[in-house]
Amino acid sequence: MKVLIADAIHSAGIEMLKEHYNVIVKTNMSPEELLDVVPDCDAILVRSKTKITQSVIEQSKNLKVIGRAGVGVDNIDLKAATDRGILVVNAPEASSITVAEHTFGLIMALARNIPFADSSLKSGKWEKKKFIGMELRGKTVGIIGLGRIGTHVSMKAKAFGMKILAYDPYITKERCKDLGIKLGKFNEVIKAADFITVHVPFSNKTKGLIAKNEIDKMKEGVFLINCARGGIISEDAIVDGLESGKLAGVALDVFEVEPPLDSPLLKMKNVIVTPHLGASTEEAQRHASTIACEEVLKVLDNQAPMNVVNMPVFAPDVLENIKGYLPLTAVMGRFISQLIKGRMNEVAITFCGNLMDVNDLKALSNSTLTWLLSNVISDSINILNASIVAKNRGVRVIHSRQYDTGNYGNLIILKVKTDNSEIELKGSLLGEGEPRIVEVDGYALNLLPKGKILMVTHEDRPGMIGKVTLSLGNNNINIASMQVGRKKKGGFQLMVLRVDQKIPGKVINLIKKINGVVDTLSVDL
Repeated sequence: MKVLIADAIHSAGIEMLKEHYNVIVKTNMSPEELLDVVPDCDAILVRSKTKITQSVIEQSKNLKVIGRAGVGVDNIDLKAATDRGILVVNAPEASSITVAEHTFGLIMALARNIPFADSSLKSGKWEKKKFIGMELRGKTVGIIGLGRIGTHVSMKAKAFGMKILAYDPYITKERCKDLGIKLGKFNEVIKAADFITVHVPFSNKTKGLIAKNEIDKMKEGVFLINCARGGIISEDAIVDGLESGKLAGVALDVFEVEPPLDSPLLKMKNVIVTPHLGASTEEAQRHASTIACEEVLKVLDNQAPMNVVNMPVFAPDVLENIKGYLPLTAVMGRFISQLIKGRMNEVAITFCGNLMDVNDLKALSNSTLTWLLSNVISDSINILNASIVAKNRGVRVIHSRQYDTGNYGNLIILKVKTDNSEIELKGSLLGEGEPRIVEVDGYALNLLPKGKILMVTHEDRPGMIGKVTLSLGNNNINIASMQVGRKKKGGFQLMVLRVDQKIPGKVINLIKKINGVVDTLSVDL
């Protein structure tokens, strides 16, 4: 078998692979070069630079596993890999401590003006009074996201005598109490904190999580730190906040575009920047390499890996029964995760019709949970640990079966309850096993869950469809398909539109203001 090392990883993992397989190290390839190489590969190992796109996966002939020597897998098309039955494995715990240490190092550097004082002295100046800093003791650090990294940051902050205020809609108050952390609402945290650090995954929900409106609500002289993913904090808003004096300082390890060579932030005062060094320690690189390579070895040796991002290794007969439904659970989980509002506390999954004959539905249940939770939780979640992660986060999971499927041969019903809402989704495999969303909260549909989708709930009266579609047309947004459903005449309708372009927030706000529109949601699959 051939294993391709497409990005530079620590030699410790490569040596492990060389003991068993033919290892090809070829880094810094162009997308075209990768397409030429991939057909002969049984496994590929990457870090964050190489993109394993749908085209790469479709070009592969023998590919069994993709290994990510690190945590994030946003450079790998998970849906395409799942559809082809290719496992994606990673090293979720390898860099948690390293990233937390880097985060806290930046907090200390901001508090004591360390890089600015260093630069001043090296330029021949002795500006002692200019760089008066502040003690961390007694200051409040606001932690957005309490996964592994956020929790490690809280432990370090506690050691420095800081007050810890955290926001994470998917962690229980009991868990925070055990950690000695005060849990607050998002606005409470950003208003009260002296230092704000983000540790959430990058998704449609977290893109621009902190923008101008959020910065306006913060204390005067607050410090922002981002070692998670670029784009979670709006860089335009950071520039405005620094120019106005609202922000006393900013430390960034990640950027919306990397490398950020044209960013105005590189020329601004009170900004500390590092070139995505969060996981860049000898220890973390070694751990990431060896863990990822161990996982790849297990897959190639027909053993069950532990850090599977998209699906586990099944016995052939079990895989044959469920593999067609894995893409359906994936799109249902991703779809509903973008609709829910509030803190999730219960997930109910019901398998109907033909699925009654499957003896072990745990894999499908965990697959649904994986895609549901991974869009909102920064911890690495896979089909083997999804139920444990849900339990630790205080999310009750209920499984059931029923024969009745209405007009469908197979049906999965997914219901999610939060502290202030409840939503139900129904999905089925139609035709030649194509996943479809067939009902949203009682509104009957036949939706191909793909691409960019706009969902508009509105009053059932003449002219509403025209007003919404006109708003899209006036903003050069093309409609690919449209469906409208209702529960009863004269009540409400659900309009679902698949569009060709990303819908800007300003257009969604325009639609929300249309008289008769009740709610508007955007989903990106």
